[in-house]
Amino acid sequence: MDRIERFADVVVRAGVNIQPGQGVILRTDTAHLEIARAVVEAAYAAGAAWVEPIWSDGPMRRSAVDHASLETLTTSRGWALQRIREWAEQGVASIALLGDADPHVLDGADPARAAAFPFDETRAMRESVLGRLRWTVVGAPNPGWAHQIFGEPDTDRLWDAVSTAMRLDAADPALAWRERAATLADRASRLDALELTSVRYVGDGTDLTVGLIPGCRWTGGGLVDSAGIPYMPNIPTEEVFTSPDRRRADGRIRLTKPLVLNGQLVRGLRVEFAGGRITDVSADSGVEAVRAQLETDPGARSLGEVSLVDSDSRIARTGIVFHNTLFDENAGCHVAWGSSFPFAVPGGPQMGAAEREELGLNTSAVHTDVVIGGDGITVTGTGPKGTVEIIRNDEWVL
Repeated sequence: MDRIERFADVVVRAGVNIQPGQGVILRTDTAHLEIARAVVEAAYAAGAAWVEPIWSDGPMRRSAVDHASLETLTTSRGWALQRIREWAEQGVASIALLGDADPHVLDGADPARAAAFPFDETRAMRESVLGRLRWTVVGAPNPGWAHQIFGEPDTDRLWDAVSTAMRLDAADPALAWRERAATLADRASRLDALELTSVRYVGDGTDLTVGLIPGCRWTGGGLVDSAGIPYMPNIPTEEVFTSPDRRRADGRIRLTKPLVLNGQLVRGLRVEFAGGRITDVSADSGVEAVRAQLETDPGARSLGEVSLVDSDSRIARTGIVFHNTLFDENAGCHVAWGSSFPFAVPGGPQMGAAEREELGLNTSAVHTDVVIGGDGITVTGTGPKGTVEIIRNDEWVL
């Protein structure tokens, strides 16, 4: 229980940084009941006015995928959209607990149906959390997730790994995260000062050049909301990132970590880019899930994020493949196809969709991070000061 309580404290204090009188929504799986209870208790102890749990469940999702029509699976409900709008107006805090209780629950399902979701609801929630709400996403240990990693439901072993990655072993984990956030923010400031126009990733099977939007901002460690309150959208986080020009990506990538996508495991994924678009994908297994997601909307085939992570990452140092994007993306450099972050450009959150697209930001209902970093990865940036090394052989050198 001590670890669970420390986990909940980090989520509430370092993650969403709940303020007295604030409402909270908690999205979680039924497998996370004990952890969810601790998070709710910590939220109320921090002064939350109310906490609304929103439950998901793998088998129930499988029932919907097998039996509901594709039209139903993708149609948004008016009442759900209104609820999201009210959350944004009230400035609630959003917490999401991740960690598949059964990573194979959608094995054998129709890839198109497994990838289906109510587009307008998802876009509305993404706009809210990227523009008006403080939010955090955290991995919650459970037997199914442990089995995916270790081949047995050893939750104690998983808790040990998660505790290391989340700095729960520190005397004051929330303070430890504030210190790490300061280091990442300094890296972001150094990148901003270079005024880079492109970044290039080179590694085993990867040679990708991505153009950047003039004046874009790099982010590391956390964000600050419109009221000046700091928070950390992801815990753990070891990255600095920005949103690129969706029209400028050329080359190829080979994933160095497996991808769990819509409940399906993708191994050995290889992706080709030309003129800012994904033109071809192949994989050792699970490629159908990727192809189905890329058909979600026009923006799904363009990049919305480029990210830098080096071997100093605590997640990387565990040597574990977590089969969880939140953790694995913080073990190495990664990119993401799909939605951009409006805050990556000055004034972005206040812009309309057309203005963002004119700048080069990407609009999509999806955002999928894929890891391309690790041993041998080198990242360079090009700008008015020429080409500089940022990461050499997986070590930060800027």
